[in-house]
Amino acid sequence: MTLTTGTGAGSGAATGAYAPRPGAAPLPRMIAAQAALETKMLLRNGEQLLLTVVIPTLLLVLFSAVDIVDTGAGEAVDFLTPGVLALAVMSTAFTGQAIATGFERRYGVLKRLAASPLPRWGLMTAKTASVLVTEVLQIVLLTVIAFALGWSPHGDPLAVLLLLVLGTAAFSGLGLLMAGTLKAEATLAAANLVFLLLLVGGGVIVPLDKFPSGAQDVLGLLPISALSDGLRDVLQHGAGMPWGDLGILAGWAVAALAAAGRFFRWE
Repeated sequence: MTLTTGTGAGSGAATGAYAPRPGAAPLPRMIAAQAALETKMLLRNGEQLLLTVVIPTLLLVLFSAVDIVDTGAGEAVDFLTPGVLALAVMSTAFTGQAIATGFERRYGVLKRLAASPLPRWGLMTAKTASVLVTEVLQIVLLTVIAFALGWSPHGDPLAVLLLLVLGTAAFSGLGLLMAGTLKAEATLAAANLVFLLLLVGGGVIVPLDKFPSGAQDVLGLLPISALSDGLRDVLQHGAGMPWGDLGILAGWAVAALAAAGRFFRWE
């Protein structure tokens, strides 16, 4: 390869045929590239796959096939599938994102990315896009398995979409808040502990009406309970728009994202 230069008449300036063009790529391209990288890293992480794919799948298959928990009238899979879909959203948007972001913060990855041309809000947008891509893969897989087990869903797809989007926003805010304020080891322990507690007490596997009445009122305000109950009302019972559950999720989403934006520390 040769570099040709010439002198323009009267200009006296040499112009390279291969003059460099330094500068950042367009913002949408940077966000898309970072989102693709985040998704690849998540899918290559065995522990993350265990949390986001294997555990929800095993719970759906096991509790649908074996009569361990009384899920009320009807097929067990019709009760379990909405709860497991809610669990999949929580595992990716909250637990997985909190742990991954916490260790990125500890090792200085976020600090270095914050110094790149990609703005901080662009990095958060890329992480959110990665979460959404992963959730789509989870939901497709769990839906195929549920249909194979005899699931018969009902209801409005728009209501399901709104519940999933608001649930993702709420859990993402909580995950980023935890990752941006606690040490990585504390985030790892706390995120897994919360995951287990909400798995048991969030209406995912065990119906909320199995708990004492006083506890039901408190548990019903949790985001996992609102998401699982809302999905169950729509998909199992064919209910209309679950405004109450949507309101709870919207409240959690606004509060969690605002708190994450206010208190998140990059290093």
